[in-house]
Amino acid sequence: MLAIDATTLVMSLLWLLGAGVAATLGYVIYRLGNQIWAMIRQRRYDKANGQLAPPWRDTKVIAVVAQIAFAIVVVAVGWFLWGNFTTRTDRIGLELNFDFLDQPAGITIADNPLSPADTVSEALVAGFMNTIRAIIVGIPLSVLLGTLIGIARLSTNWLLSKAATAYVEFFRNIPPLVVIIFVWSGVYLTSFPRATESWRPLGGWLVLNNARFGFPSVVGLDNFVAFRWIILIALVAAVVVGVWRTNVHVKTGAAHHRILWGLGTFLAIAVVAYVVLGGPADFSKPLLSENGREFSGGIWMQMPYAALVSGLVLYTASHIAEIVRGSIQAVDKGQVEASEALALSSFQRYRFVILPQAMRIAFPPLINQFLNFSKNTSLALAIGFAETTSIIQNLNGQSLPAPQLTLLLMLMYLLLSLILSLIGNLINRRLQIVGR
Repeated sequence: MLAIDATTLVMSLLWLLGAGVAATLGYVIYRLGNQIWAMIRQRRYDKANGQLAPPWRDTKVIAVVAQIAFAIVVVAVGWFLWGNFTTRTDRIGLELNFDFLDQPAGITIADNPLSPADTVSEALVAGFMNTIRAIIVGIPLSVLLGTLIGIARLSTNWLLSKAATAYVEFFRNIPPLVVIIFVWSGVYLTSFPRATESWRPLGGWLVLNNARFGFPSVVGLDNFVAFRWIILIALVAAVVVGVWRTNVHVKTGAAHHRILWGLGTFLAIAVVAYVVLGGPADFSKPLLSENGREFSGGIWMQMPYAALVSGLVLYTASHIAEIVRGSIQAVDKGQVEASEALALSSFQRYRFVILPQAMRIAFPPLINQFLNFSKNTSLALAIGFAETTSIIQNLNGQSLPAPQLTLLLMLMYLLLSLILSLIGNLINRRLQIVGR
């Protein structure tokens, strides 16, 4: 059923892509037609007034002819390339369809239940989910680290400022692939022991080796479903309390302490629900066999995943740090002087005055860094992490059609980029000051 749904989804995306291209071409033709009609009317007017210039001296005529010539060249080149492509595929007997999505993938993924008998579409979904996991964890960490480094670059502490500058200049001028490989082979593989000699700190609640990390996790017992719903209600209640405290602060000037109030509300509801439901959840301890091959319990993180996220965070944070530094310097100095006149501490100046205004300036270029992060996850191919690009590469080795697989790869990254752009633009619109 998953394969059929995936095939339908792919075809729907292709139709949407085709509709988008057709709409774009229609818009281009419409605009070009308007320019031609405007040129014709202008020349008629000039002719009626005895001011008609030769076509080769009329800038509007030259502009329209140049655009038409460019469009003809683009169409001719595209037609030529498509003709060569279809001729080649017909010669080698390659079918241009997506029926192969229902075929067995013939590959496996580490720490994933996918088997060689599962379909190609299921393998693509597994790789796509791994890409999303890297993005969800990596982007917030990049923003956090980059913001701290950007602030450190403006510190009056000479050592801290120079250390932040050295960090930025070092990682910003190294290709991200080199950073990922360095973190993978130079840090994780050499700094942690083999699986048979794993470190087990905190009484075995953590398992650390150069193959994977093991952490404790929460497992559900009786009444766990009801407990999850109550936790969701507790989160909503915490948000409502935080909004209420903010409104109290705005109206009365009293300290809001919204984080403490919200956290207290959440913990109170969660603890009462846990006791009333008789302990519906418990912690699962990560367990690893002596030979280092069998693991259970807890939650496990592959070392290639950790290396990919760490490498991209280090690299992306160096670019974000420069964006944050420039945005802080763009804040009106009068704002900083006013905060100093109010005797605010350095933390309070950044928390309440500088950073809120700087982030309005920084967020548009930050969206580009989010897009770069998502596309740079494809570099995981070099360290063996089974994300989207790596899965496509493995499927190419199973005698599956490379053109369709490459097209699917591009569609997946296009989808990710569009989603990130949409979310980023919505947040950016929320951050902007509404003009009056």
